[in-house]
Amino acid sequence: MEAKDLYEIYKKHPVVTTDSRDCPEGSIFIALKGASFDGNKFAAMALEKGCSYAVVDEKEYAVDGDSRYILVDDTLVAFKELAREHRRQFNIPVIGITGTNGKTTTKELISAVLAEKFNVMHTEGNFNNDVGVPKTLLRLRPEHEIAVVEMGASHPGDIKKLIEYVEPTCGMITNVGRAHLQGFGSFDGVKRTKGELYDFIKATGGLIFLNESNADLVEMASRREMPRIETYGRDGEGSVTGSVTKCDPFLNFTWHISSDADDAAAEPQGTELHTKLVGAYNIDNALAAITIGLHFGVTPEQCSHAIENYTPSNDRSELTVTEHNHLIVDAYNANPSSMAAALDNFRLMDVPAKMAILGDMRELGEYSDEEHQKVVDKLKEYNINNVWLVGPEFAKTRTDFRKFDTVDEVKAEISRQQPQGHYILIKGSNGIKLFELPKLL
Repeated sequence: MEAKDLYEIYKKHPVVTTDSRDCPEGSIFIALKGASFDGNKFAAMALEKGCSYAVVDEKEYAVDGDSRYILVDDTLVAFKELAREHRRQFNIPVIGITGTNGKTTTKELISAVLAEKFNVMHTEGNFNNDVGVPKTLLRLRPEHEIAVVEMGASHPGDIKKLIEYVEPTCGMITNVGRAHLQGFGSFDGVKRTKGELYDFIKATGGLIFLNESNADLVEMASRREMPRIETYGRDGEGSVTGSVTKCDPFLNFTWHISSDADDAAAEPQGTELHTKLVGAYNIDNALAAITIGLHFGVTPEQCSHAIENYTPSNDRSELTVTEHNHLIVDAYNANPSSMAAALDNFRLMDVPAKMAILGDMRELGEYSDEEHQKVVDKLKEYNINNVWLVGPEFAKTRTDFRKFDTVDEVKAEISRQQPQGHYILIKGSNGIKLFELPKLL
């Protein structure tokens, strides 16, 4: 079945599910496959539970004569093509976001700023992959006026594949760093893949939002001779510029529209914002959101209001105050650039009794030993001495810091020691499961 034909069915049954445990009445079940499951096997069950149609790609699961089964060559391709067909029904701005670090926080901040003026559809959580992005696009409804879509990548070509059905009208790369090196092969591989967003935007005459404080992004945009750019940056770089005033631990910063911007008079110079974000590095994310908001007609006052009232969640740049400690929780993900930013910020925080519980940075391949040793060396340089390291990669480092094989060993030690009165940075790749620790501290 062609995508347009499937879309005609979707218009009459505008709810799609890929989970046979969640089958709303009248919905369409798409039988996706994973490393350990085959959705085709659950197609009949989905129909029994209430789905009107089941899209399968194995003929043996399509019952002859039963029109509720829709046979396609590849269910994932059909899912993406359905999402693209749906996205094309909306003549609205679609902002595409990618980058090594800060994608989700930036997406949330941009959505908060734009929501001051528009009905915004944005990626929920971190649904930024081959399955999550189509789900996001299929949430578009006639009442939406603008969309913000996050796109992740861990292998060459990933962004190009996602862009082919997101079709963003404008976009931004938060940054490029040394993450997923096992998949990308090198830092140049990261830059090429993230740069696929710039390639599409240029080819379609769209606009990019560029952090002029980031030399890698400036070089990537310059090399492509991007024709339409709006800029932002720290300390005077960009049309929207900002400076950190305080971060202990919450980020305070001033921002203004630079004197060469067309509407500079609209913004009182040096507006200071008091955010709920932990980490000086978040100024880049906030400035990006302000720049995008201003471009789409959100007032400076509305931008400031949205940034100050945004509260982070999902273990990203959160400060949690417990009965015993202050926890800086960033346990969703970790790579060399995000780890360095977290440690740089932790070093600058003027707080007592610092402690760090750090988990392995995964998917670094041949660079893993070198990058984990850099973290250990940086901790020593910064005189952060109360450190617990968790995971097999940190176990190989040369250090006298305490080492734990698993998060369960850390839990047992917390139970024995019961740390109190500390400011504790908790950061590591999601698979190390440090997110299980805050409730114990």
